[in-house]
Amino acid sequence: MDIGRIGVIGAGQMGNGIAHVMALAGYEVLLTDLNQDALDSAMALIKRNLDRQVSRGLISEADSPATMARIGTTLTLTDLGQTDLVIEAATERETIKDAIFAELVPHLQDHTILTSNTSSISITRLASRTDRPERFMGFHFMNPVPVMQLVELIRGIQTDEATFATCLGIVERIGKTAASAEDFPAFIVNRILMPMINEAVYTLYEGVGNVRSIDQALKLGANHPMGPLELADFIGLDTCLAIMNVLHDGLADTKYRPCPLLTKYVEAGWLGRKTDRGFYDYRGDSPVPTR
Repeated sequence: MDIGRIGVIGAGQMGNGIAHVMALAGYEVLLTDLNQDALDSAMALIKRNLDRQVSRGLISEADSPATMARIGTTLTLTDLGQTDLVIEAATERETIKDAIFAELVPHLQDHTILTSNTSSISITRLASRTDRPERFMGFHFMNPVPVMQLVELIRGIQTDEATFATCLGIVERIGKTAASAEDFPAFIVNRILMPMINEAVYTLYEGVGNVRSIDQALKLGANHPMGPLELADFIGLDTCLAIMNVLHDGLADTKYRPCPLLTKYVEAGWLGRKTDRGFYDYRGDSPVPTR
């Protein structure tokens, strides 16, 4: 089906990036969040990121204002009912996602496709609580969205082929690459990435190495662009913990048990870059390891 208007739920780091790439590709975008400050901050960030792309010669000067003009904002979730595709990018908590879909679904057009940017939660389960499980799928972008090239497309057990083909076409139009994943906990990327991060936290917890040595070892020894603890701070320790809990609960294997130290950091509110403290303290001129 033809997609003209796209609704994005959540103006955080994922939602604003999704709105950015969709509008840049020519789609009309309606972005919603719970408060106006979040929407204003998202629009300002999108403008800064577009200007950065212009300065690097990635897009033309005319692309920036044209892209901004294609993005509208609203505080009313049900306004997204008139879009052709909805991408939910709210907090990684299933109860919140269910509540969002429950409020939105009665206002949707019959043809509207529902998708979730969830990084780990069952697409089949989310879809089963809506009126359109055949037109529901996972649309998982990587962070930061304008930079990262991969999008995971996850079919639930009832997702039909037309829905998958439509979403695949959108991924191609925005210039990214799709990886098709089956609907099992954490899909592909996080099924592999999060246990590695969790093991790095165990390595810290058990005193095998400190924060700096662990990150340095993986950057120089495995040629990773970012150390696992640095990456965890970038992702958000609460998100890392949530995904590990999904893996542990969904697969019932002790190898996915979240490290107690990861849980402790989240309990302390040290969630990484977004709170200025995680495995590093970001309140000074340069990050300082907290262990």
